[in-house]
Amino acid sequence: MTLEEKAAQLGSVNADRLLDDGALDTEAVEEWLEHGIGHFTRLGGEGGLSPTDAARVTNELQSYLREETRLGIPAIPHEECLSGYMGPEATTFPQMLGMASSWNADLLQTVTGTIRGELEGIGTVHALSPVLDVARDLRWGRVEETFGEDPYLVSEMARAYVNGLQGEGRADGISATLKHFVGHGSTDGGKNRSSLNVGMRELRETHLFPYEAVISEANAESVMNAYHDIDGVPCVTNEWLLTDLLRGEFGFDGTVVSDYYSVRHLETEHGTINTKQEGAVASIEAGLDVELPYTEYFGEHLVNAVEDGDLAEETLDEAVRRVLREKFRKGVFDAGEIDEDAAADAFHTDEAREITREAARQSMTLLKNEGDLLPLDVDSVAVVGPKADDPKELMGDYAYAAHYPEEEYEADAITPLEALEWRDDVDVSYEQGCTISGPSTDGFDAATEVAEDADVALAFVGARSAVDFSDVDAEKAEKPSVPTSGEGCDMTHLRLPGVQEDLVAELLETGTPVVVVLVSGKPHAIEWMAEDVPAILYAWLPGDEGGPAIVETLFGENNPAGKLPVSLPKSVGQLPVYYNRKANTANKDYVYTDSEPVYPFGHGLSYAEFEYGDISLSSDSATPLESVTASVTVTNTGERAGDEVVQLYTHAVNPSQARPVQELLGFERVALEAGESKRVTFEFSATQLAFHDLDMNLTVEEGPYEIRVGSSATDIEATEDLEITDTKTVPKTARTYYTDSAVDAE
Repeated sequence: MTLEEKAAQLGSVNADRLLDDGALDTEAVEEWLEHGIGHFTRLGGEGGLSPTDAARVTNELQSYLREETRLGIPAIPHEECLSGYMGPEATTFPQMLGMASSWNADLLQTVTGTIRGELEGIGTVHALSPVLDVARDLRWGRVEETFGEDPYLVSEMARAYVNGLQGEGRADGISATLKHFVGHGSTDGGKNRSSLNVGMRELRETHLFPYEAVISEANAESVMNAYHDIDGVPCVTNEWLLTDLLRGEFGFDGTVVSDYYSVRHLETEHGTINTKQEGAVASIEAGLDVELPYTEYFGEHLVNAVEDGDLAEETLDEAVRRVLREKFRKGVFDAGEIDEDAAADAFHTDEAREITREAARQSMTLLKNEGDLLPLDVDSVAVVGPKADDPKELMGDYAYAAHYPEEEYEADAITPLEALEWRDDVDVSYEQGCTISGPSTDGFDAATEVAEDADVALAFVGARSAVDFSDVDAEKAEKPSVPTSGEGCDMTHLRLPGVQEDLVAELLETGTPVVVVLVSGKPHAIEWMAEDVPAILYAWLPGDEGGPAIVETLFGENNPAGKLPVSLPKSVGQLPVYYNRKANTANKDYVYTDSEPVYPFGHGLSYAEFEYGDISLSSDSATPLESVTASVTVTNTGERAGDEVVQLYTHAVNPSQARPVQELLGFERVALEAGESKRVTFEFSATQLAFHDLDMNLTVEEGPYEIRVGSSATDIEATEDLEITDTKTVPKTARTYYTDSAVDAE
């Protein structure tokens, strides 16, 4: 291979540069693909192509590479698929914070297996998901993309995501990309792309843990660097991070791709380089393999760097080997043409619609239900609020309908209002009342009038989700639909935007019972509503079938069992409130406010009621490498069937270091008929209790531990003591990352 051909394999080109109104731009194709290319960037999604056209364009471009370039090496087409393929006609599933609320990893694996089918239909072999960031600052707009605040929950859900997307073998399925490596959910000020300043122990035990676990147990095939710097070193040029740790310690053998424009940000944001050649050299030497979304800093600048003696050709060769190895592993050299006529058949199947509805059902999280107001048994409802009748308001920021907030797109989704109007057992009246973010209260009177005439008022409120990179604009305060959740939408408060809270207050004044349905990816601070509103349902961003899932939950056809994957604070000033803080952070109060969240991690109600028996351990002591089983009986004492999420926590009683007050060790979602009991058993290794000692060795420390079972982080139902009999450094070969669980009839 020539230097130019090698460098081309580390580059990419996006749809905008190759297409002209959906057709190939011949001159652009010849320019960008002269020496081959590593990746095609979002041909279908960014190109706005139908599945049929996406398959056609992919066939045409791959044919050009095979037949018109000297080496005939095809490219890796990649797409975004956080909550479903981010392109036209795709099925949109609940946003990932909602999926995390289901606490059902098996369901998520089914979801991503379905996403895989749609991606395969258009010839995609690589996807830029899932997000493994641990959400520690709720001001960050991208919290909705995550699996929440706990590293164990994140790793369990991410493992399922990867297994569903990648399938059984490396030649099958879609390569999953773990992102954003690492610590993107805890940056300064909750700002996207700002610096990360955490200690090495926290970096390893909180932020790196999900990556190590998923790489070790699910063989993730790609990793994407984060935008920010860690202690002054940008992640994209951090050799310790991308090479020593990721490839050396974690054993990762796939490709590292750049977050879009992150090489450019070395110049425009970090200020650590003066020329494009410097950026290219620093990134590839650190361990970056492919520049995305198009070749700007690699390409000719890598060629020049080798010729100038600034880059060893061996370094270039190693990155090229990794990219070519992945192409062989994924079968792109042997792949035949995509069946263009069949491409659309993979999209929006009846099975996919049912899966996304079930996912939405299981994500529903009931926070409050005073006086058993829910499920509803009424003759009339007033539907109010800006989230009731807009399909795009059901979507997360990486859904195609929401990703480009200024563009018109008809989302194939069923709104709550539409689903309510399908029912023949209730009269429905509707007034929007207000917009998402605007200041106008002109619609309040009409909204309160319909509420006064109804048996119950349903207030659908929340933040708009989108990707928004627009500048700060004073006029935004006057705009009716400003995104305040999603990428580029970081906030200094967590209240509902606009006058939505005032609308809820006006509805309460009518005397009609009010149910607040939060349709939002933002974890909101809802202290006063938690006090005054009788029923609150967090529906998150539930996707295409969100409307029916919400209505089924309100009327009792679906019994909610979702649990919070993040703690909800009283106000933004209370942050951080994540459940596994250290004791001195968790227990210190403010002058007028305590440190407790409004609703804790793991909280969620049901229309059924559950009782827990005592916890039973297989042994009251264990060596550092032994396994222990913890069992508990759970009984549905209610009058209807329901699911309960049983949560297993551990607490180090007298550790040598300041440790989190407790840590999630396992969980199991259990289905119980009315009056039924089941025995839930967790098997965990003592190595899962390990932490990094003073020399930064991962060590199980002898001493007492408390094993806890609860229905949330604060509702602990039973505890038992466990003694670890010795102290031992844990070798990687002996480390266990995940707790096994089983459910048996009692």
